[in-house]
Amino acid sequence: MVSSNSEKGMEPVLTEEELQAAARAEEAPEEEKNRKRTVVVAEDESVNRMDLVGMLEDNGYEVVGEAANGEEAVDLARAKRPDVVCMDVKMPRMDGITAAGIICDENIAPVVMLTAFSQPDLVKKSTGAGAMAYVTKPYEESKLIPALEVAMGRFAEINDLLDNVERSEAKLKATEDELAKAQADLQKAQETLEERKLIDRAKGLLMDKADFSEQGAFRWIQKTSMDQRIPKKRLALAIIEKYGDPKPARDDR
Repeated sequence: MVSSNSEKGMEPVLTEEELQAAARAEEAPEEEKNRKRTVVVAEDESVNRMDLVGMLEDNGYEVVGEAANGEEAVDLARAKRPDVVCMDVKMPRMDGITAAGIICDENIAPVVMLTAFSQPDLVKKSTGAGAMAYVTKPYEESKLIPALEVAMGRFAEINDLLDNVERSEAKLKATEDELAKAQADLQKAQETLEERKLIDRAKGLLMDKADFSEQGAFRWIQKTSMDQRIPKKRLALAIIEKYGDPKPARDDR
């Protein structure tokens, strides 16, 4: 039975399809939890690359691409969309820092830099390119795995923040559009009210000064406006100018 209110002839709270969708949503986090994290490894020395791949696979990661230079690393990252990229700094054709900059600029995946050096200037260049972490050689599980997790965590936090900013900007834009529409509607309403007041005044003057009935005065304004292609507001102003009370002369004494 879907819901108790179905016995009373009411619509069910949730349909069978909606209940199944809710069940699938509950299962999704567990599937995500059991999914292996994917990695692209970029290392020009084949022995080091093999050791790195073995270390990652032993720790439950799935290596979906191996690159021997920066260009291959960028191409693989674009094609595989991995969870993280392990990038050696010193590589032919395109160095790791340049490749990391491209991958980070395109927001493909977090990058962990791999280097035999630990000079501050190299670390600064790596972080400036967008790398989330770096590990020095020789690679050790106790350093590499935490660095990968930190990099993926930071990447997720940054993207969540960017998503929140985009949603906030979208809401702000929608609010600004609604405000602009409300202001335009208000302006239009004010102009309409002003026009009606002028027409009513002009109609009253025609009734008082030209012996029109109320219906006849309005009909004359409406017909003349259409026939002469003169806006009602402008026609009303002309009537007021002619039949309205003259403005008192200013006393300059």
